[in-house]
Amino acid sequence: MSVLTAEPGATPAGEEPPDTGERHRLTAVTGLAALSLDAMASVAYGPESIVLVLAGAGAHGLGFTLPVTLAIAALLAVLVASYRQVIAAFPDGGGSYAVARTHLGARTSLVAAASLVLDYVLNVAVAVTAGVAALTSAFPSLYDDRLWLCLVVLALITGVNLRGIVESAKAFIVPTVVFVGAVFALVVVGLFRSAPVSTVTAAGHASVVADHVSTVGALLVLKAFASGCAALTGVEAIANAVPSFRVPRVRRAQRAEVALGAVLGLMLIGLSVLIGRFHLQPVEGVTVLAQLADASLGHDWAFYVIQFATMLLLALSANTSFGGLPVLLKLLARDNYAPHVFALKADRQVHRHGVLALALVSAALLVFSGGDTNTLVPLFAIGVFVGFTIAQVGMVRHWRLERGRGWRGKALLNGFGALLTGVATVVVTASKFTDGAWLVVIALPVLVTAFETVRRAYDRIGERLGLGRIPEAPHRDRSLVIVPVSSLSRLTSEALTAASSLGDEVRAVTVSYPDPEDRAHLHALERAWAEWDPGVELVRLACARRSLGRPIAAYVREVAAAEPGTRVTVLIPETEPERLWQRLLQNQRGAVVAHAVRRETDAVICRLRFRLL
Repeated sequence: MSVLTAEPGATPAGEEPPDTGERHRLTAVTGLAALSLDAMASVAYGPESIVLVLAGAGAHGLGFTLPVTLAIAALLAVLVASYRQVIAAFPDGGGSYAVARTHLGARTSLVAAASLVLDYVLNVAVAVTAGVAALTSAFPSLYDDRLWLCLVVLALITGVNLRGIVESAKAFIVPTVVFVGAVFALVVVGLFRSAPVSTVTAAGHASVVADHVSTVGALLVLKAFASGCAALTGVEAIANAVPSFRVPRVRRAQRAEVALGAVLGLMLIGLSVLIGRFHLQPVEGVTVLAQLADASLGHDWAFYVIQFATMLLLALSANTSFGGLPVLLKLLARDNYAPHVFALKADRQVHRHGVLALALVSAALLVFSGGDTNTLVPLFAIGVFVGFTIAQVGMVRHWRLERGRGWRGKALLNGFGALLTGVATVVVTASKFTDGAWLVVIALPVLVTAFETVRRAYDRIGERLGLGRIPEAPHRDRSLVIVPVSSLSRLTSEALTAASSLGDEVRAVTVSYPDPEDRAHLHALERAWAEWDPGVELVRLACARRSLGRPIAAYVREVAAAEPGTRVTVLIPETEPERLWQRLLQNQRGAVVAHAVRRETDAVICRLRFRLL
């Protein structure tokens, strides 16, 4: 007789393999679509941020656009290499928070987490307002309704993400491909042109280039570098959301990170080359990307494709935050720095509470700003650079402790990246401090304090619960079940039956009031109770004021004091209506009693739901 054996983990013949949720996770391609929209969309404002700063030195200053962009691309390469290592070293996600928690201590990790939270929330608000601003530029009649448009776009993105990160990735693949393809087409066609094919877009708009030629100093170049680094926001999102990828998670996330760096770097460099090739000058009311599309492709349908794709991708780039922040909140919850509800996962691998929290806070920011991008932009990007710097410093320590092959080169690379991002953080904060960056400077320590407060609360709860210690052996106490009643019905019978099954003794209690109508109702109840004779004592609780919960809570305290060895349970019978809307018809007496007993006593509360079918 032969014995058939199966390999460990194999699925028996004829049975479907268990659903581990992998089909609701990301591949490298869908991960790129779901988590890179923020970085991809930054090419719409990254090069423009550079030329706007350099324009302060006149046309001569604009000649430094390509060198500054190359420096940013070099920093991008450093960041991609660094976060590729972060993905391998910290496959549970969390990015700079996970790195700092392991190598730089709890307080530094909370600073990293706070910076990421701020960046993710601000990214949503900035992305939505920027996308709607592009829409209202094309259709000025919608300008007065921009706040409502922002809220509608936010609601749509939230709804897609509540269906799962894979669903959001599928929805955003086409816009991402169209945008990236359009930008590369713009660059390739532009490289074959010796002069702009059209300047219609910029015609009639005032130039923002300074009339006088000034010396291009190191401070101006540094400021241009720091402003252009806004194009790097979103690079960390993939490392923060590694658990969202399919197995092998690390390999897929690393591929997506490298692909993001390559695509983003090529787009930034290509656009900067065209800026110099066409001697483009920034003008008021027209974006640099729009001028480049006009100069390279002409003012025809291709121009409008790029504008529409840019508008769409800017609005949808908020999806990066919906992919990264819920995972970060899950890690914070796991470490007791955020409410544990953020660690819960719904169907389709969705951290629903994190998604909803992000949507609510972002909606509040949109209302605060009135849907105006310029109000939010000064607050943007500072948080992510703080996270960049902390992650790089943490990886330097990681290599020093690991001391593997080539660790000195890797540590030097991360150290150099930390220096660059640290300088960029200081310059951006200083240059935008009076424009609103001071809010971020205040918000960071406030968030860190909030995280620590949550941790202390959980520590106190854990100490009182004796978590981590072996508890006393369970024992049986005498039990008394108290059932509030107001009339005789099938619900009363079901409640007393359940109470008799739970406790050694059952007492029914009813609250009486001095009004004639109430006294008559009480006498009728007592007569019906005596006639019914359920074998349970009916206790009358007199109350001079129209209160329901407090008299019952006071009686529970009296019983607990008179019988100290007795375990008291309050069983509250309630009906479960057939239709959801019928809950509005209920008097909520059970909720009132439960609230009073919970607040004023240590009794166990049991709410019996009787279904009305």
